[in-house]
Amino acid sequence: MNVLYEDNHLIIVNKSSGETVQADPSGDVPLEQTMKDYLKRKYGKPGAVFLGIVHRLDRPVSGVVVFARTTKAQLRLNRMFREKLIQKTYWAVVKDLPPDEAGTLTHYIVRNTKTNRSHAYLKECRDSKKAVLHYRHIASSDRYHLLEIDLETGRHHQIRCQLAAVGCPIRGDLKYGYPRSNPNGGISLHARRIRFKHPVKDGDIDLAAPLPDDPLWKVFEDSAKG
Repeated sequence: MNVLYEDNHLIIVNKSSGETVQADPSGDVPLEQTMKDYLKRKYGKPGAVFLGIVHRLDRPVSGVVVFARTTKAQLRLNRMFREKLIQKTYWAVVKDLPPDEAGTLTHYIVRNTKTNRSHAYLKECRDSKKAVLHYRHIASSDRYHLLEIDLETGRHHQIRCQLAAVGCPIRGDLKYGYPRSNPNGGISLHARRIRFKHPVKDGDIDLAAPLPDDPLWKVFEDSAKG
């Protein structure tokens, strides 16, 4: 486990690609349970441990995930997410760049619950929800490009869906049109950074999640630093 921050009210971790945040039909041990077991071992607590889920990452996505350790923190974090007081930044690897080096994508997304897939439209339509993200190109390798993305809204598969809609599916994302899977079965989308005011104590939280242990991510990490 990669614990990025921990106090009496919060625990923030770097999720691996392939982990599910909470229990699903696969029966795999979710990150939520892994963190409860970690807290039990660390503090020697028998029985149930409170751990509140305040947001999620898709299973094939890696990066920063925040859990609440108290109900007070959970209620306040839930409100902060609703009021867009928490800023999340993602890194995405694509083969084809959008037309502009930086810009804003606005779509109307409709979720198909049967296929667990979302569709992006340029105009509002039935059951659609407005989706807005801001992106900029920050690095390139010989075959791929790295985009930094800030979300203005939080819709189902939003980044994956919107980038695919402009012809830039994320590397490894078969669901949204990329032709090949990644060797580990994940996709090259990483929740890189999260920033927010601590929900209980004074001070701000500003954390960057280390990138996956992968040669391509290493190339981009070095390029971004440079």
